[in-house]
Amino acid sequence: MKKTLYICLAMIFANFTFANKTIAQENTEIKKIRMVEDGGTGAYKAIMYTDDSLPTHTVFRPEDLTAIGNDNKLPIIVWGNGACANSPWEHINYLSEVASHGFLTIAIGPMPQEGERGSGRSEASQLIDAIDWAIEQNNNANSPLYNKIDTSNIAVSGMSCGGLQTLEVAPDPRVTTAIVLNSGILASPVSGMPGMPALSKEDLSKLHSPVLYLLGGESDIAYNNGMDDFEKINHVPVFVANMDVGHGGTYSQPHGGEFARVATAWYKWQLKGDTEAGKMFTGDKPLLSLSEVWVTDKKNLP
Repeated sequence: MKKTLYICLAMIFANFTFANKTIAQENTEIKKIRMVEDGGTGAYKAIMYTDDSLPTHTVFRPEDLTAIGNDNKLPIIVWGNGACANSPWEHINYLSEVASHGFLTIAIGPMPQEGERGSGRSEASQLIDAIDWAIEQNNNANSPLYNKIDTSNIAVSGMSCGGLQTLEVAPDPRVTTAIVLNSGILASPVSGMPGMPALSKEDLSKLHSPVLYLLGGESDIAYNNGMDDFEKINHVPVFVANMDVGHGGTYSQPHGGEFARVATAWYKWQLKGDTEAGKMFTGDKPLLSLSEVWVTDKKNLP
C-alpha cells in the first residue's frame, strides 16, 4: 500500500515538475518573441524577437516564413536608434510595420520588454554587425532564414543620432539605399553629444546610393542640419520630405504613422523595384508633394 502511495506521489511530483518546466519555457518564448500591435498592415504579419546568435539586436520579420520564396525574398533593413540608444523601444511600431511589408528589419539593441526603455549606448559598427549577421543567416542551412533573404538589397536607416550612424556606414559598398530620419550632419561635429559620430559635411561625398531624408519641419532640432545635407548632396539621388511634427516624428503612433508609410514606400521602390511605390517620389509632381502634411524637394531623381 505504501509502495503504491509513493509511486502515485512520485508521478504527481513529476507531472507538476514537467508542467512548471513547460510554463517556464513558454514564458521564455513570450519574452523572446512578440507581435507588436497587430503585426502591421502589410501582407505579412510581423513578429519581433531576439535571436541567440545576435543577442545585441532586435529582429522584425514576417511570422510565416513559408510564405517567403524565391520570388519574394526579404531585403535587409538595419536601424540605428535615436540618441544612439542601445534599444529600439521608441521605434517598435515603425519597425514592425515596415517588416510586415516583406522586409527583414534589424535594430540595434536587445528586444525591449513591455514598459522597458532599455539602457546603454550603441555604435555605428552595430549596423554592420546586423548586415553581416543577415548574410550569414541566409547562408546557414540551420537557420529559419536560410535562403529567405535578398542579400543584394540592403538599406541602412536611423533616427537622430541613429541617422548619423546611418550616414557613417552608408558608404559600405553593399548598401543599396539609406534613409536618414530627423537627422543631419552638424556644421560643427564637436558640438554634438558624447558618442555621436563625428562626421563632417565632407563625409556626404562618400555616399554612393539614393538617400531619403525625413524631417519634422522647422521645429525639428535636426531640420537645419538635414536640409543643409540635402543642399550639399549633388552626386546621388536625394529626396527630402518634411512633416510638421518636430523631432519626435510619428514612430510611436499606430503602425508608425506617416513616417512609416513614406519610408515603406521608399524601401519598396529602392529594395523591391516597386515602381508604383516609387511614384511617391518621382515625376514632375511626386505623389508625396500633393500631400497636405508633407513638404518635399528632390534632386537627381526622375
